[in-house]
Amino acid sequence: MLEPLSAYSRMMPTDVLPVSVIDLVTMLESHWGDSLYQAFDPNESITSPLHGNQDTVWMKRANTVGINVRTIQNFWNIIPYALTLPAAQDTIHILPIWECGVVASLYGPASWNINPEFYCAELAEAFPHLNTVERQLKVVINILHLMGKRVGMDVVPHTDRYSEMAIANPSYFEWLQRRDLTIVRHHSDLYREVEAIIYEYTKDRGAADLHIPFPNQETDFFENIKERERLRLLFGDKSDYEGRLSRRKEYVELLYQMGYETVPATMGPPYRGIEVDPDPSALTTDEEGRVWRDYRIIKPQKFSRAFGPLARYKLYGALDNNTHWDLDFSKPNVPAWEYVCERYAEIQRYFNFDFMRGDMSHVQMRPAGVPLERDAFYDLLGAVKQYVLPEKPYFAYFAESFLAPPNEMAYGDECDHLEASFADSTLGDLQSEPIGTTQFVKLFAQYNVWLETRKFAPNFTIMTADKDDPRFDAFYLKGNETRYFIALFLTDMPSYMGLGFECRDPHPSPAPNEHYTKLYVFQVNEGTKSTKGRYIWGTNRKLYAGLQRQKEIANEIWPLIKDADTQWLIPPDATGQNKVIAWTQKDNPSFVFIVNLDTEHAVTSLTIDIEGSKEWRGAFSTIQEDFATVPSKKINLEQLLPSEGIIFSLIQSA
Repeated sequence: MLEPLSAYSRMMPTDVLPVSVIDLVTMLESHWGDSLYQAFDPNESITSPLHGNQDTVWMKRANTVGINVRTIQNFWNIIPYALTLPAAQDTIHILPIWECGVVASLYGPASWNINPEFYCAELAEAFPHLNTVERQLKVVINILHLMGKRVGMDVVPHTDRYSEMAIANPSYFEWLQRRDLTIVRHHSDLYREVEAIIYEYTKDRGAADLHIPFPNQETDFFENIKERERLRLLFGDKSDYEGRLSRRKEYVELLYQMGYETVPATMGPPYRGIEVDPDPSALTTDEEGRVWRDYRIIKPQKFSRAFGPLARYKLYGALDNNTHWDLDFSKPNVPAWEYVCERYAEIQRYFNFDFMRGDMSHVQMRPAGVPLERDAFYDLLGAVKQYVLPEKPYFAYFAESFLAPPNEMAYGDECDHLEASFADSTLGDLQSEPIGTTQFVKLFAQYNVWLETRKFAPNFTIMTADKDDPRFDAFYLKGNETRYFIALFLTDMPSYMGLGFECRDPHPSPAPNEHYTKLYVFQVNEGTKSTKGRYIWGTNRKLYAGLQRQKEIANEIWPLIKDADTQWLIPPDATGQNKVIAWTQKDNPSFVFIVNLDTEHAVTSLTIDIEGSKEWRGAFSTIQEDFATVPSKKINLEQLLPSEGIIFSLIQSA
């Protein structure tokens, strides 16, 4: 009979997610006993599996799974889903957890409060003490730690255009004033006008919380009372979601009528210098009838983009009163840096997160590139990591950057930037090329070079939330088992897999939007990106069964190889022509892994001679279920099938 946890690990997500809270907790209790009782106390923190680690090196080998909670409805459902993962996939990245703003984008936080849509009513009914979304998230992280998983949060260097953060702290953001198609003002101190408007309106309308004395002076309101009290005066109690939203909409309308907006976040050089986009398609009308205009970079380059609904924190002063949109990097806006670091440190501390995933980590805005000497105000994401480290020395930084060529997505060399900002690993862009192409193999070879020569580790990324939409269907028609095989068994290169990959249906032509996780990062009701109803899991049982076989052998051999450095027998070919790769462990080789990256053609008569080795026997194939070979001192393969991954094991002496 299967041990209960093992039984769940063999189920597809569509089969395990409907299991009732009570049935699942009963199974967890039978496995963990008293430890589960502690985990169910939101006032307690289960010790992280990283406890005792004194550095962040672990992130450079982490096999991470990214979870968009919106696709599984609530935080609790992370637990049954995580039970389907093998021990080798030891790290969970939870996509942004905060209340959302425009189009309900996860990456446009509207407040520091946890998103109420991720609340599980069934969990609260079964365990009445878990009656808030915050308590439920804390318990979920506790249980994940019991399971041996490391858990990470997003650190987002921007907010919704009119977030509670921006309204409560105008000086921490840049502002502009627009009249129709013209930005009429964008000088450095425009925030002071915004402060005055917000203060006078709140005083005249009446504070949302009458139990807190209302300051007599505008400066007292924004500078001399704690933000927690200011938020209550502006919006009310944080548990009153509808009331807070209603109040925030009042401030939006007030500022909109006067033309005040936060300056939009931008991507790609030159970053600065924006104008209103006059194209009719760049106009949107919201549910309140307000007309919004998108922005564009005045002198755009390849990856230039302005994100109208998002506001980046104001991290530096400006030259010449921002007349020409030039920043003065020698004058950091220190209160804004301290604010962001303190808030994320509070969240890390309460929920006991193990690492951060930095959003838009590729942003490096200095036209001269990465400076030879960095100071404490070089990069906000790196600053958050450094702020948390004294308390949590294993708190690592996983960067969202794509390792683009110099001066494309960032000024200067992106690798230099990642090192300067203390990144431990980075997402990379291997998921943006179909496996087996010449370009894929060349990229893989380059990633291996960076792994060996840089302070950060690039990920062997399988799929991300950003790559699961109809535009990228062709990436996943073939080679999915191969991607997974490399991610699991290439032990000294980290990997990343977005939820849903493991049973993703092939889409030779686009499927309805509800089949793509990317389209649940936001919520759009109309248009080409709209979704109607819940995310629909793939039903690709053939793929899932193939990956399940890999999970089972990984669970067997993972304890023997998880800390091993790689010895390449056939490294990825820098020219992209040779599509066979093979590797073993640098010290005490016990297993050899061989992969044909070519999805169309088999390889014949392959021989690998491992100097000084004993006898090897074929142990596993991703394609041939009964794969076995005669013991031999040389590894001889008559044929390596297209996309096939093979494991040979060392025959130990008696």
